[in-house]
Amino acid sequence: MNLELLESFGQNYPEEFDGTLDCVSLAVTCSFNRRGTLIAVGCNDGRIVVWDFLTRGIAKIISAHMHPVCSISWSRNGCKLLSASTDNNVCIWDVLSGECEQRYRFPSPVLKVQFHPRNDKLFLVCPMKHASVFVDVEQGHQIIPTDEDSDLMIVASFDRRGHHIYTGNGKGKVLVLTCPDLKIKASFKINSSSATAVKSIEFARRGDFVLFNCSDRVVRVYNSGTIVATGEDGEVEPIQKLQDLVNRTMWKKCCFSGDGEYVCAGSARQHALYIWEKSIGNLVKILHGMKGEVLVDVVWHPVRPIIASISSGVVSIWAQNQVENWSAFAPDFKELDENVEYEERESEFDLSDEDKSVTAGPETKDEDVEIDVTSVENIPAFCSSDEETEDDKVLLFLPIAPEVEDPEDSGPPPALTGRDSPVAKRPKYKSHDISLEGAPTGESHPDMQYVRSKDKQPAAGKKSGGKRISK
Repeated sequence: MNLELLESFGQNYPEEFDGTLDCVSLAVTCSFNRRGTLIAVGCNDGRIVVWDFLTRGIAKIISAHMHPVCSISWSRNGCKLLSASTDNNVCIWDVLSGECEQRYRFPSPVLKVQFHPRNDKLFLVCPMKHASVFVDVEQGHQIIPTDEDSDLMIVASFDRRGHHIYTGNGKGKVLVLTCPDLKIKASFKINSSSATAVKSIEFARRGDFVLFNCSDRVVRVYNSGTIVATGEDGEVEPIQKLQDLVNRTMWKKCCFSGDGEYVCAGSARQHALYIWEKSIGNLVKILHGMKGEVLVDVVWHPVRPIIASISSGVVSIWAQNQVENWSAFAPDFKELDENVEYEERESEFDLSDEDKSVTAGPETKDEDVEIDVTSVENIPAFCSSDEETEDDKVLLFLPIAPEVEDPEDSGPPPALTGRDSPVAKRPKYKSHDISLEGAPTGESHPDMQYVRSKDKQPAAGKKSGGKRISK
């Protein structure tokens, strides 16, 4: 894929509906890998469906949990998946083999899990009504410190490179802690006049920008460098305050575009996506799904202007309207409305032009130019600003075995060896019980009510009425 040819010289955000990804079972959450070639979808039957996003086909299905998958995260190289289910289990999966490597059992429901951006041995867990947990696969877990007057509704996220962990509570207090020693580096309050709860924290893939989705229906965008520089109990003003002034919409999920220039927020009441330009703060697009649908999750493609949203158990894809313009590749190209008879010159296809003028001068001969087809240049869009080379161990695609219609015609099947053999035992994963003091044990996951309500709805393909529109 040549990213230079994908550059759109106009707007860089999706404009219209571009199909669906139907996982058969109901989709609950989704996440792109770092390159955007694969998208993992967590379903309500506990399966993780990995789609090849270029071909829009299912590449792998992992039977991960017994209960619905509520959160999912890719490792940096795309070789591992981190998933959480509504039965309080958190698991690490090998994407190629589909085997579970680690399983962690928490006493309370898990709202979010996130891999460290640079180290797949570290990850973050946000239990319900409890302080966030920082887990090291090799050294155990630590409870992330909270503010003295902190309540228990806490959300957390790694920053873009994993140098800091940002936490926000139900009173609007934001803490910035160093990673991995968990010392408070900076702190501030979202709204000094009132207690505005922080619902989610998201970082841009490019640039030092972070957004806070708050309970006052306002999405606040900050510069993370400014936050760290202010120190403890500082005062930080947001770069932008994004909101729906007309309908006062509450936001379910927010995210940055791949280049960090746009902010997308999904409505909590309907399937509607609002897109703002970050630098100016103006609303540039509203994408509407079918009437009656409720948005569950929304993610932006890491490289291209594509958005994936989940509603009614189906993943909807939103993209740009691609118009073919061949004159962009050949300036002298002309589009014809009808066939035109072409009259060729007398010597147009002759090896030597016998009718050329003698006074025209010596004929210039084309010189042979050597083209290097062996060396591979790094694509800047795939490299971070602090890296000069790409990761050569990154997993971009999954191999798929071809389907054989008549296997008996091609001879006996090959003997199964190793882990393919039914006799060979699968490697046993490591199981850990995480004990959290004061964690609510009798609470049910907040997504369970949504999953049960979706089961009562008709199938996605049998819905009546409704049309996807954009403004």
